[in-house]
Parts: sequence; structure tokens; C-alpha cells
Amino acid sequence: MKSFLLILIATCIISMNAGAQGCVAIRSTGGMCTMDHSDTTTSKWLFNANNRYFNSFRHFVGEVEQTQRTDQGTQVINHAYTLDLAITRILNNRWSVAFDMPIISNTRSSLYEHGGKERHTTAAFGLGDVRFSVYDWILDPVKNRRGNVQVGLGIKLATGDYKYQDRFYTNTAGVTVMGPVDQSIQLGDGGTGFTTEVNAFFNINRTISLYGNFYYLISPREQNGTSTARGGTPSASAIANTSDVMSVPDQLMLRGGVNCMISKFTISAGLRNECLPVHDLVGGSNGFRRPGYIISGEPGVTYAFKKLNVYAFVPIAITRNRMQSMPDKISTDLTGKYTQGDAAFADYAVNIGMSFRF
Repeated sequence: MKSFLLILIATCIISMNAGAQGCVAIRSTGGMCTMDHSDTTTSKWLFNANNRYFNSFRHFVGEVEQTQRTDQGTQVINHAYTLDLAITRILNNRWSVAFDMPIISNTRSSLYEHGGKERHTTAAFGLGDVRFSVYDWILDPVKNRRGNVQVGLGIKLATGDYKYQDRFYTNTAGVTVMGPVDQSIQLGDGGTGFTTEVNAFFNINRTISLYGNFYYLISPREQNGTSTARGGTPSASAIANTSDVMSVPDQLMLRGGVNCMISKFTISAGLRNECLPVHDLVGGSNGFRRPGYIISGEPGVTYAFKKLNVYAFVPIAITRNRMQSMPDKISTDLTGKYTQGDAAFADYAVNIGMSFRF
């Protein structure tokens, strides 16, 4: 039983560590589903370190891939890496508190941001948005070993630099300007948000179990004031449709699947849906954002030592959809011509990490 619970910790703890794979800027927000029962272990602390990497380069408008972008060599190429460090304090068999700190290193290569003639790269590195959370098991873990539901509430702070700048080349040879990097590689979103979580598991037998995770970030702030002009002057059309400044969007994640435990290995197979919605639950939805979602198949493997788990999960894209944003809708109304922007997505992401109980 103890080994099985440790496997569940590692499986669930990465549930929100992964952001959507590309220009749809769903940022790392951590995910500390403790899956702990105090009567099975004397550990009071859980430390998790998750490494996530993806390379996005496939452009989509809606669910249609813009293959001409890669054929012509005009695609945007994002390399995104996040080291997520999370510490959980287990208070008793029902309650726990957690703190998550992401360290981010992103690069973005493009032509259109640098005059359109030569490809250049911008980058951002530093601390992301940290999060504090409180978790409670709905059912008494001692009496409900076969299955349980955990709920969590948290606050995400705007600790990541949401105005990070780098150098952009212009149409004039040799002339560069400093400006905020693209929203997809910014370190933070500039808003204080509130997180809600539901994490659940059910043991079918000693070998097979089911898991599910729900996460939603509520971002009341509408815009963060960061210019999207990359050191230049916003266009009249960008000002008119509000895309001249970056928005502070909500985030949604759904995840579920099955675990199969074989000795100290657990093989996982599931589905993951990560979404940056068009409309926020609280506050306005104007400003620049690339709303969309990515549905992925998520195979994974976990190996359990006595107090240490190591794992690898690789969400593989099945469906990618860049939806029509509020600025797109405003432009459609102003011009009478349907407008919908694009976004670059990755084929897969790689999550490798470890969790240690002490």
C-alpha cells in the first residue's frame, strides 16, 4: 500500500507542471497533489523537482495546420524549458500546504519580429510566477483507502517578470531596439491569480488504478500594460482591437488516465487537455492573447525507491486549436472581414523529474 501511494504522488505531482506546448502561453503553475495518507508513513515533507522542455514550430489557425510556414521557413520556433521546484508540508492525514517556484529559460526565433529578412532570436530567463496552495482530502483517508478526492485552493503571485526585454532587429541594417519579448516566452503574466484544483484516484485492485486532475487559474486582471510592439510604436489597428498590450488570461487543465503497477514500476496512460480560454471567468478578456487548447495522449513511467520516486511523462499532441481571440473578434466587427490569428504548437513535451519524501 505504501509503495502504491508513493507512485500516486509522483503521477499526480506533475499534473499541472506542464504548460501548453507553444505560443498558447499557458505557464507552469505547479501541481502538488500530495496523495498522502499519514498512517502509512512518518514523512512530513515532500520535495518535487520537475524538468519540462518542448520545441514549438507548427502553426495552426483553428485546427488547421499552416504547413506553408515551415515550407517557406517563416515559422516561429520556441524552445521552452522550466525547472519547477515544489515543497509540500503534510500537516496531518487530511491537510497539506505547498509552495511552487518555477525557474524558466525560453528562446524564440523568428523573422517577422526582426524586419522579416533575417531570422534572429530573443530570450527570457529567470523566476516565474510562484504559487501557494492549501489541500484537503474530502473523505477520511484512513477509512477510504480505495479512492479519495482532494480539493485545493491557492494564490499565484506576479513574481515573474512580465515586461522582460530583449533586442529586436529592425528594417534598417544594423539598427536594433529594446522591447518586451513575445507573450509566449515572458516569465510571468503580471496578475495575481487564484487557483482551484480537484485531484482524485480510485484503486481498482492492487495493480490497476485510475487518476484524474482538474486545475483552473482565475485571473481577475484584464491587461498587464506590457506593449506588444517589440520596442516599436503600436499600429492603429492594434490599438483599436486592444492587442497593443498583453492580456492576463485564465488557464484550464484536465487530466485523467490509468496506472498499472508492476513491481516498483508504474506505467501510466492518459489524456491531457490544456486550455487558455477566450473569455475569463472574472474580469475582462481584452488585450493580446492566443487562446487555444491542446489535447495530448500522455504516456508515462514512474520508478519507486524507498523515499524517492523518479518519473518521465511525455504528452504527445493529438489535437491543437488556436481559437479566435477577443482582438480577432473586434477586428472582424470593425472591418467586416473574418479575422483569426495563428499560434505555434509543439508535437510533444518532455517531463522528467523526481519526488522525495523526508
